Amino acid sequence: MNKIYTQKTIVRWSDLDANKHLANASYMNFTSFARIAFLRDYGITMQDLGNYGIGPAVLHEEFSFFREAHEGEEIYITVEVGGMSDDGMIFQFNQNLYRADGTHLCSSDLIGVWFSMKERKMSIPAVEMVDKIRKSFEGKEVKVLTKMDLMRLPKRAKNVDPSIFNI
Repeated sequence: MNKIYTQKTIVRWSDLDANKHLANASYMNFTSFARIAFLRDYGITMQDLGNYGIGPAVLHEEFSFFREAHEGEEIYITVEVGGMSDDGMIFQFNQNLYRADGTHLCSSDLIGVWFSMKERKMSIPAVEMVDKIRKSFEGKEVKVLTKMDLMRLPKRAKNVDPSIFNI
C-alpha cells in the first residue's frame, strides 16, 4: 500500500463553532496548514517563496463534510497533488481529513495558481520549485492542467451596479 503525505493535528477549543462542531473555517485552516507543511517537507519553505516572490493563490476550494470532529481529538490531514500544469503555474490539491481510527471526516479539492507578489498576477514558479513538487507524485499519474481548467471553474466574477445594495 502506498503511503500518502499526512499531517497530524489536534482539534482545539478555538476550532469549534457555537454548536460545538468543528467550524467550517477550521477545516479550511487545517487543509491550508497541511499544504504548507507538504511544501516545506518537499523542500519549499516560506523563505523560498519570499525569495521567489510568489505565493499560492487558491481560486476554488470545495469541501464535502461527512462526520464531526471533537475538541481534543487527533485528526489526520492527507495531501495529494491531483493535477499540475506543465509549467507548474496551475495546481490542484486533493485532501482528506480522518480520525485516528480512519473515519473519513471531510474531503477537500482545490485549484490554485502561483501568484507573483510584485506583479500581482499568475506567475510561473522557478523550475527547481516545480521539480520538488513533482517528486511528491513520482510514479503516479496526475492530470495535466491548462488555463482552460481555470475557465471551467464553476463560478465566474460578475460585477453588479452597487445601487442594488440595501445600505
